[in-house]
Amino acid sequence: MSRDLFGAVEGGGTKFICALATAPEPGAIVDRVRIDTGRAHETLEQVVRFFRGRRLAALGVASFGPIELDEASPRYGHVLPTPKTGWSNEPVLPRLAAGLGLPPGRVRWDTDVNAAALGEARWGAGRGADPLVYVTVGTGIGGGVVVDGRPLHGLLHPELGHLPVPPIRLADGSTDQFPGHGCPFHRNCWEAMAAGPALAARLGRPADDVPDDDPVWEIEARYLALGLAACVLAVSPRRIVVGGGVVVSRAASLLPRVRAALAEVLNGYVPRPELAERLDEYVVAPDLADPAIAGALELAGRAAFEGAATPSDR
Repeated sequence: MSRDLFGAVEGGGTKFICALATAPEPGAIVDRVRIDTGRAHETLEQVVRFFRGRRLAALGVASFGPIELDEASPRYGHVLPTPKTGWSNEPVLPRLAAGLGLPPGRVRWDTDVNAAALGEARWGAGRGADPLVYVTVGTGIGGGVVVDGRPLHGLLHPELGHLPVPPIRLADGSTDQFPGHGCPFHRNCWEAMAAGPALAARLGRPADDVPDDDPVWEIEARYLALGLAACVLAVSPRRIVVGGGVVVSRAASLLPRVRAALAEVLNGYVPRPELAERLDEYVVAPDLADPAIAGALELAGRAAFEGAATPSDR
């Protein structure tokens, strides 16, 4: 298999990234391309054109969700109903497998955030930490979970951004009256209270140029801490990696606030040093520049070396 190549795709609402590697690891990437996300059929055809003619051992796909991960379902490999126009019920994996002439077992996929969690667990800030939670805070909030070295699947996949969070008490003692913004399903889920569009709606302008000492970042930190506390209590991860545009751009100032707020929310309930004197090692920024591509390559490697998925993958 030494002459075979491994493909990785990161599919998002605005762009698809395709990468080709000589081994299923991010350091072995030899070619990559960015494709603007358009109509499903046209976008996937561009993905196929990038990989066509290469000797692919397997392909890993890290996709926006929701997606069907149950291999017993006739809709395995399909995007589920989504607000992204033209992508609902799209048979992504069948199209890619057919277009590249790959057996179905050699094309494996997961959500972009589950793949990012897998990438950080394998090569990044989550090494040696299992279970691991990865959270991205950007235009939305998404979360991936790795348990026993495998991305978590159940009825669906983790949808951490839709955890309900209560309104916080502000510095003046009043209760936050912000109604939430950006989620078409929930008024006060984590995403509606703390993602980038929610921050912009609260401020009345984009948050990019807001200085680090603005009071809004204390509000943001406390809402992020509420969601992270739910992750701690539900999953009991050994580490949480927090990425995404909102966090990464100001991690040095925001993450210390998040850690302090998390300790306050948990109030000593989980008596572990990771949640006390070692919090700066517990809630951390990503190590990888593109963790979802790294995770997609790991999926490709597992598909190539393990063959078709087994029940333990689910």
